[in-house]
Amino acid sequence: METLDLHPSRRAMLAGAGALTVGGYASIAEASSATEAAPLINPVVRQRADAQVFKHTDGYYYLTGSVPEYDRLIIRRSRSLAGFTTADETVIWRRPTQGKLGGYIWAPELHWFDDAWHMYFAAGDKDQPFRIRTYALRCDGPDALTGKWSLLGKVETPWDTFTLDSTSFVHKGVRYFCWAQKEPGIDTNSNLYLAPLATPTTLAKPPVRLTVPTLDWEIRGFKVAEAAAPLIRNGKVFIAYSASATDDRYCLGLLTADAEADLMSQASWSKSPVPVFVSSEETRVWGPGHNSFTVDEQGRDVLVFHGRDYKAIKGDPLFDPNRHTRVQRLYYKPDGTPDFGVPAGAGEIPDRFSPLDRPGAFLRYEGAGLSVGDGPLATTQLRQKAGPAGQVTLEPILQPGHAVRVVGGKATIGEAKPGDKAALFKRVKGLADAKGVSFQALDGGYLLHRDGAVVVGPAKDAKARAAATFLVS
Repeated sequence: METLDLHPSRRAMLAGAGALTVGGYASIAEASSATEAAPLINPVVRQRADAQVFKHTDGYYYLTGSVPEYDRLIIRRSRSLAGFTTADETVIWRRPTQGKLGGYIWAPELHWFDDAWHMYFAAGDKDQPFRIRTYALRCDGPDALTGKWSLLGKVETPWDTFTLDSTSFVHKGVRYFCWAQKEPGIDTNSNLYLAPLATPTTLAKPPVRLTVPTLDWEIRGFKVAEAAAPLIRNGKVFIAYSASATDDRYCLGLLTADAEADLMSQASWSKSPVPVFVSSEETRVWGPGHNSFTVDEQGRDVLVFHGRDYKAIKGDPLFDPNRHTRVQRLYYKPDGTPDFGVPAGAGEIPDRFSPLDRPGAFLRYEGAGLSVGDGPLATTQLRQKAGPAGQVTLEPILQPGHAVRVVGGKATIGEAKPGDKAALFKRVKGLADAKGVSFQALDGGYLLHRDGAVVVGPAKDAKARAAATFLVS
């Protein structure tokens, strides 16, 4: 195995970074810590597509994904999500130079079960690089980076056809295997299937076909349902999946089953009629897809996905290297289903700010207006950008280059130029609750709301202090 340090210059740059964490600034206590956290900035890892991230019981995060050369399997390990940007990368396996598995190596996933590390991946053959099948590796020791990895073999499914993007999860004591495959007799590139595992490479029961791509957003360029990502929350089992060609048309769909239902019955599953995550011209992220789910250091759900910073691609999009690993927090709708919002663009991970005295409402922007209320998720997400002398600006993710500005005591959204004092705030501990935050304007007064309007004013009494305190999510 090899260990590669791919970003020595950025490692040095971040060594002295301020106390930024997921979603901007750390807490007051964290900021005063001797060990300051590096900022979590998108893209987190460049040129790593199909990224899978999870937090293991050893306290580490692990990341794997496809490399542009499609020739090896890699792992990064970090104590934090931000640490992946500068983490060393270990090559645990390289494809052979001839024969089986000598073709394209795609979409690895790392799992710990049966007291051992396992990695599933898709591989073609040297003379037929697109003859993709799914294989498994197992590590002989508890350390995935230093242990010896050996090939267990091909995962046996009912058909010897194009098979890829395999994942595994446990529900009610049963370990399931979920994958994409081309089924004979069905005119698609791939469908999604589910079955319990008997061994790492064999199924315990015949699979159930979860979905076939038939909707218009699933068949653009190619008829694709692939890259299943399970999430069990709020009494439901969700499986996000990717659809269509891997250019700007790539997007996420969502399958849902009740957590008490028989997951091996096709009737238990429903499919969203519309995609749940698509390219965004406003945030300048195209082709978001092949996701996974993890939690941040505070235990909040996080969406991991890849996307490009540009729309136009020359040649086959599979050979464009710039599908970068990105993360952002995952939220939920009132009915408990995931709200993916839009792919946040380059920069700090955005936050939502809920006034202490208005639970369920958030700072929200629409055009130049800023208010407190509810609306589409993206209109309630603001990025905390570091300014001079420890100050911050609040940037709406749908309006890059703009910020919350104070004009005549009223807060609006406007173009933010360097050094614009009207767009700078001092972030302090919440005036009414230390778990929250407050934003003090440079000329005094605090960002607060009055009957839904957002203004800057004094916070002299308990009511005003509550209106000027925001809980961050």
